[in-house]
Amino acid sequence: MENGAAQPVIVAIDGPSGTGKSSTSKAVAAQLGLSYLDTGAQYRAITWWMVTNGIDIADPHAIAAAAGKADIVSGTDPANPTITVDGTDVAGPIRTQEVTSKVSAVSAVPEVRARITELQRTIATSAEQGIVVEGRDIGTTVLPDADLKIFLTASPEARAARRSGELKGADVNATREALIKRDAADSSRKTSPLAKAGDAVEVDTTELTLAQVIECVVTLVEEKRAGK
Repeated sequence: MENGAAQPVIVAIDGPSGTGKSSTSKAVAAQLGLSYLDTGAQYRAITWWMVTNGIDIADPHAIAAAAGKADIVSGTDPANPTITVDGTDVAGPIRTQEVTSKVSAVSAVPEVRARITELQRTIATSAEQGIVVEGRDIGTTVLPDADLKIFLTASPEARAARRSGELKGADVNATREALIKRDAADSSRKTSPLAKAGDAVEVDTTELTLAQVIECVVTLVEEKRAGK
């Protein structure tokens, strides 16, 4: 970079789960000195709060009424991303099977999306160096003016194998079915569905190692910065 004061760069990375999105986003942010935000964790956090507080997940009105109650704070250091709800560290609890099975239903409620989207925009615009924001609707809904939009894809088989590797002892076929079901739920919901932005760069990670995906994305960001 010629000038020391590089413009903050906002990078949106979307795609379904099992594409290496989190690992890639964290590594890219760390390598380039950017902040990092896992938006899926925020939806998990609000879902965890709903479950913990006995909100009926089958009732969208109940979810909507409670959408503003949880105080969700995301730490954006890629080396140590944190998330708290009402001051409680929920990084572990939000990854349970119970939360995972309910997050699509909670995320589909427009009031929840509006609340979390506002939170995400605030975090992104206040990141001094810039930020890598990963999710499912960042390039389309949350940050449509992001400097760079990337959409990661992979075959359902590759994604299931990766996910079952993460979920100890999980059955690959069951994982694949669950992924396909969740994709369908996320892609067909009325509010901010999982979708590729028209101006996003698609990266198919099926045949790539994580290191190759990271290298590819870092290159895209650096090219974007150079052209700014």
